[in-house]
Amino acid sequence: MTGTAGPGARAAIALGITAVGIAAAILLLGDRAYMWVKAAHVIAIISWMAGMLYLPRLFIYHCDALPGSELSETLKVMEHRLLRVIINPAMALSWILGLWLAWRGGFLTAGWFHAKLAFVIALSGVHGYLSASVRRFAADQNSVSARNWRIINEAPAVLMVLIVILVIVKPF
Repeated sequence: MTGTAGPGARAAIALGITAVGIAAAILLLGDRAYMWVKAAHVIAIISWMAGMLYLPRLFIYHCDALPGSELSETLKVMEHRLLRVIINPAMALSWILGLWLAWRGGFLTAGWFHAKLAFVIALSGVHGYLSASVRRFAADQNSVSARNWRIINEAPAVLMVLIVILVIVKPF
């Protein structure tokens, strides 16, 4: 044992430091914190989406790897770390900061926000499906073809486009 924290522990520490920093900004900056929180929210979303778009691509490669092979075992580590170190913390921050922004910005009763929230819930559902798929691949129990993973890979992108349009255009 080397005494160093693993990737999951480092991600939890980074998430905690980020949360403390954002809370401090809110307390110290008051009304001026909104734009800083918004910036952190966008950074979290970019991180979440990067992982959500990359993970199915790893699954496509994993479908072609023989169970137990060096490639399969490497992909298992990559998938697990991507999910635990990047995607999960980024999703948590996106939700927490987004809800604070919606409350602080007075958007909770806006129609566009309700539609956006529905799409973010759907994106979170895709996240859950991908999380379960990481566990299935880790157990060599994937039953989805590479072709189907290519199709599934489009879901986060389509949801992202819809969410961005709603936030920027606010059509209703």
